[in-house]
Amino acid sequence: MALTVTTPDSDSGRATTAPHAVRFDSVSKSFGRAAARQRAVEEVDLTVRPGEFVTLIGASGCGKSTLLNLVAGLDEPTSGTIDVPGGRPALMFQEHALFPWLTAGRNIELALKLRGVPKKERRPEAERLLELVRLGGTHGKRVHELSGGMRQRVALARALAQDSQLLLMDEPFAALDAITRDVLHEELTRVWQETGLSVLFVTHNVREAVRLAQRVVLLSSRPGRVVREWEIDIPQPRRIEDSAVSALSVEITDHLRQEIRRHVQH
Repeated sequence: MALTVTTPDSDSGRATTAPHAVRFDSVSKSFGRAAARQRAVEEVDLTVRPGEFVTLIGASGCGKSTLLNLVAGLDEPTSGTIDVPGGRPALMFQEHALFPWLTAGRNIELALKLRGVPKKERRPEAERLLELVRLGGTHGKRVHELSGGMRQRVALARALAQDSQLLLMDEPFAALDAITRDVLHEELTRVWQETGLSVLFVTHNVREAVRLAQRVVLLSSRPGRVVREWEIDIPQPRRIEDSAVSALSVEITDHLRQEIRRHVQH
């Protein structure tokens, strides 16, 4: 059992020659001991290609967040290997987790400091990242002065400040209202296209998965296994209400329901 993290060749943090952004080889994770032991995920084989946007969907408790935690190094697999050739990934949660006593810009600068960026370069870089997420001019704003959507944009900018080639996102928009979520879908798609990041995104929302991803991966109910994948060839930009998004969402939802029924029956 191992998590292999390889440092990228270039100083930019963007590994251009890696065959994948992350690869799971027969990854399993169990919790507890002896008779109380529970399998969260089992024999997961999955590869995210460089620059690819992949969404993970499945019933609650199927191990989606567990897989992200394993990639992030917050936990270790019970068996199998995870290879992350571009260095440590950045992680963005459902809650923004910003420090309320710091301004928007200072939250980002802290991430830059931890990355080893020289002090004189931090503010210009923080302002550049705020511009990237369309929050120019908010460097001095306190967290309580920002809306929920703005806070998540700052959290995205802070994640980007880590200069990782792989971004892990654990239901980052679940707590937002529908309109704000719709706007942030557009912003995330734009940032992903502009930066060339690889994204592994967890969601319960099938339409969100189809709108954002190049590939949707369905996990079985616990223990989580990859049971089906869909390559999404709908042109970007997409809308939640697009007929093609809707039709594919219905198909994927039907398979998700079958997995949930199978779990209940057993």
